[in-house]
Amino acid sequence: MTTSFPPGFRWGVATSAFQIEGATTADGRGPSIWDTFAGVPGAVAGGDTGEPAADHYHRWRDDLALLRELGVDSYRFSVSWPRVQPDGRRFERRGLGFYRRLAEALREQGIEPFLTLYHWDLPQALEDSGGWRSRDTAHRFAEYASLVHEELGDVVDHWTTLNEPYPCAVAGYGEGRHAPGAREGHGALAAAHHLLLGHGLAVQAMRGQATPQHQFGIVLNQSPVVPVSDSAADAAAAARQDTLLRRQFTDPLFGGRYAPGLAAMFSGVSDFSFRLDGDLETIGAPLDYLGVNYYYRLHVADAPHREPDPAQRTVADIGVDTSRLPDVPRTGMGWPVEPEGLTEALVGLHNRYPGLPPMYVTENGCVYADRSDFADYERITFLNEHIEAARAAAAAGVDLRGYFCWSLLDNFEWAHGYKHRFGLVHVDYATQARTPRASFRWYRDFVAAQRG
Repeated sequence: MTTSFPPGFRWGVATSAFQIEGATTADGRGPSIWDTFAGVPGAVAGGDTGEPAADHYHRWRDDLALLRELGVDSYRFSVSWPRVQPDGRRFERRGLGFYRRLAEALREQGIEPFLTLYHWDLPQALEDSGGWRSRDTAHRFAEYASLVHEELGDVVDHWTTLNEPYPCAVAGYGEGRHAPGAREGHGALAAAHHLLLGHGLAVQAMRGQATPQHQFGIVLNQSPVVPVSDSAADAAAAARQDTLLRRQFTDPLFGGRYAPGLAAMFSGVSDFSFRLDGDLETIGAPLDYLGVNYYYRLHVADAPHREPDPAQRTVADIGVDTSRLPDVPRTGMGWPVEPEGLTEALVGLHNRYPGLPPMYVTENGCVYADRSDFADYERITFLNEHIEAARAAAAAGVDLRGYFCWSLLDNFEWAHGYKHRFGLVHVDYATQARTPRASFRWYRDFVAAQRG
């Protein structure tokens, strides 16, 4: 495989707090919306919860040793908001102390911390007050970001505000598949806006107390949308899906505008009164990087709205049929394997938004059935092909600065519970034993080869 990346290109792995930490009541941590949602019968496969996950909160030193063995130079992790502010307001120093110990130890090993402030675990107390539907939550998030940045700014230089606001807003407030489990139109669109507003306010707050080496960014999931045919109806359905999934977020962040057609798409559902003058300027403040999470492309066909009355539609009911998918390889989750979609996502962003900041591939990975010997050759092929797709984007002119594999460890995979395993390292949840898979050794050797 041809692998030519810019000097200083970063190679890393990624995790998130709720998915690996466990210890959901330790050291004063308060409940999050995912703790509450996982307690609802039928909400999460197998009745699984965030306890014990991979017990990273207690076993982080073992996991640091795995990072050191892997040879990566960067590690992307998230801070649990309810661990730092159990009720969304009160400061719990024991919780933040965990992240200081982790960041300091990473630096001692020559591994750059990439810290994400929000990876979906909103304090339940803030949800009880309206959650991301409420403008106040955006201000609470900025206060939380400022607190964490002030406390950890001496050991962390790379600061990501949000991970994937689309699932937070749409799957969480529109479809009910993710926490908090709501099925709303107006509420989901308001949540999407307030997530972006919280991002902008947080960047303002952190820049006000930053040092020159600090960099600020956001992470978005980017699935290029492909119509299943050349028909005008399928093309229109694909455009609707692209507006909902991508342009609802990228246009305000990088285009200085709200996504055209979004208001008309939900006519009768929302008056968009939650948008105030000045919000676009706050949301669109310049960033130092954009993280792109890519797993698959979306293949879309036209379909009737499930709820024909516009006033009754949830945010996800936009008349899209994804049943007619192409005959391509699939992962163990049924996701189509199309590495060229990563090139398309990166190049498409680069071309659509002049002046876009440098990009990182911040998540990319897959699930396949485990063998007894953990010889996950399908995952090796997947990663190999997608790294080549990232290289092709860089060769096409994209300012790409790094690649992070998802994930270091098997983890709690949200509504799927512990059924699906993304880790380079297998976790036995009963014993917490860690066993590197073949893909771990492949990635270790690949990263070492990049350094010559």
